[in-house]
Amino acid sequence: MTKENCILVDKLTKRYNKASEDSLKQVSFTVYKGEKFGILGPNGAGKTTLISILCGILKATSGEYTYQNNGISLSSSDIKKQIGFVPQDYAFYEELTPIQNMMYFGAFYKLSKKEIAERAEEIFSVLDIQKLADKKVKTFSGGVKRRMSLAIGIVHKPSVLFLDEPTVGADVQSKYAMINYLNKLNSEGTTIVYTSHHMSEAEEFCNRVVFIDNGMFIACDTVDNLKSKYNVDDLKTLFINLTTEKKEL
Repeated sequence: MTKENCILVDKLTKRYNKASEDSLKQVSFTVYKGEKFGILGPNGAGKTTLISILCGILKATSGEYTYQNNGISLSSSDIKKQIGFVPQDYAFYEELTPIQNMMYFGAFYKLSKKEIAERAEEIFSVLDIQKLADKKVKTFSGGVKRRMSLAIGIVHKPSVLFLDEPTVGADVQSKYAMINYLNKLNSEGTTIVYTSHHMSEAEEFCNRVVFIDNGMFIACDTVDNLKSKYNVDDLKTLFINLTTEKKEL
């Protein structure tokens, strides 16, 4: 069965103003529709820069990327409607309640108050934060704030969801709730692009991964194929073996 392209990345390069070297160096890969795709590497590898470019937050210095649906490239306005982004840093108003945050961000996607309320009820129930819907977010634990970030990122039912280190600082219960819900979304057709430096979590969650380090492409394939090709038992061992600088992951 032929896989359908979702995102095509071609030689993306990024150098920040006044920087002496590129943060991304001609990175290329393809994300297929409906997969859980991991962008893996240590802190400072260029993961956040890459995902920020793909979400339209940053502009690449050179190279390009395209989104496709049924083989047809999407316009920038269509892309914005179809992607969701859960950043590593919290992106909500801590003085507001969860439902107030959902109403605020849902309005950006021109959802009605009724649509947002129904969507919030559904998501809060699955992520087990419905009892906190009327409390200020600033009172929440780090794990619950992570769940709140996810809820905001999917309020508009994106077909492609970007997650930048989504479980950093989250407790075991929050990680479990988030990963379970992400698997559910993926089973319903959502393409998920996930960045992390936690190799064991990525190995369990992702179908296919790309490794980057120091802004450079290292390898890309399914988890099983990579482990078989390089004769290793896990992704952590593989990544250490493939990088010239040994980092604690």
